[in-house]
Amino acid sequence: MKFAHQSVAAAALVLAFGAAHAQKGETVKIAWIDPLSGLMAPVGSNQLKSFQFFAEKFSANNPAGVKFEVIGIDNKLSPAESLNAFKAALDQGVRYITQGNGSSVAGALIDAVNKHNERNPGKEVIFLNHSAVDPDFTNSKCSYWHFRFDADTSMKMEALTTFMKDKPDVKKVYLLNQNYSHGHQVAKFAKETLARKRPDVQIVGEDLHPLAQVRDFAPYIAKIKASGADTVITGNWGSDLALLVKAANEGGYTGKFYTYYTGVTGTPTALGTGAEGRVFQIAYNHYNMGGQVGKWSDEFKAKFKDDFYTGSVIHIYNALSTAMAKAKSTDPVKVAAAMEGLKFNSFSGEVEIRKLDHQLQQPLFLTVWQKADAKYPYSPENTGMTLAPVKEFPAYVSSTPTSCEMKRPG
Repeated sequence: MKFAHQSVAAAALVLAFGAAHAQKGETVKIAWIDPLSGLMAPVGSNQLKSFQFFAEKFSANNPAGVKFEVIGIDNKLSPAESLNAFKAALDQGVRYITQGNGSSVAGALIDAVNKHNERNPGKEVIFLNHSAVDPDFTNSKCSYWHFRFDADTSMKMEALTTFMKDKPDVKKVYLLNQNYSHGHQVAKFAKETLARKRPDVQIVGEDLHPLAQVRDFAPYIAKIKASGADTVITGNWGSDLALLVKAANEGGYTGKFYTYYTGVTGTPTALGTGAEGRVFQIAYNHYNMGGQVGKWSDEFKAKFKDDFYTGSVIHIYNALSTAMAKAKSTDPVKVAAAMEGLKFNSFSGEVEIRKLDHQLQQPLFLTVWQKADAKYPYSPENTGMTLAPVKEFPAYVSSTPTSCEMKRPG
């Protein structure tokens, strides 16, 4: 019996040792589900290249010793197409998915992942949200299997209005946003935070327009000018922001824009030099971060003739590889447990995945559109312009409370 116990113990030790190194050399497949067709295709194409570029970088060196492979699937910015893409990814043995363009899509995927994991124990999937920022995803609709690496709409608005409250030139604000959950949330939180911090500011107009369908924003610019607004707050992204600022330039609107996505494909070119000093962006990264991410950005531009701007990609690979090393496994159940409350170093310093709701807590940066210079040299889309940092907000400034009541496995 003594010998038998020793044998069992020895076998258990071997198994434990084997498990400790089970993840080394494994290939982790990530299905990227976002648009590669339609008006938002340029954004999707850029982000797919970003995921594949950093898959190569992190495969060469990460604490878990795993290899990353990215499978790109076009969802045409459609929730229904995204569910088909999710099924296709499952058929290829994928256990990790990522998406970020369109909170309507993200909501459908969160629901699909929840149902799949409940019905298929042992085949669980984790959703790595790189850019879908509806606050509900880490509040009333929070999910154990969903992790967000961007800052949500409310966090960005908290930082943005903290800056705006000290700007006496902000007196009359127009809210122009896309007509889906993200746009609704931008307008909602803009009104709430401005009422709290600057009750003297007037909201002089508010519009919602169809997502990725408007080709001429001149009528909206005419309404903004007629309202007397000195400031526009918009959560628009992709073609909806590029065409908006193009119409503003052509229509002679000289007010300021406070945005979330000025640096995204197409918008720098649309801005040109006419909007110098008038367009601000709040985000978790910017083009002039410097350091290793600056070197990677230069390499990305040389390789693809395109600009890297979705920094959450780096967060995702850092978090995944750190959690896999901690869990000594690539199993999503073990990795999800390891990612809860995980602190890790990324391009903006130490960040933390809040255990309560799986929302990454991170610094935010306010930047302004200006000429590139020796101090801030990076020029997106070779415009000769850049987004220069104006103010950094530590994580605690933009951190917002959560109402999430997380349902955890077991």
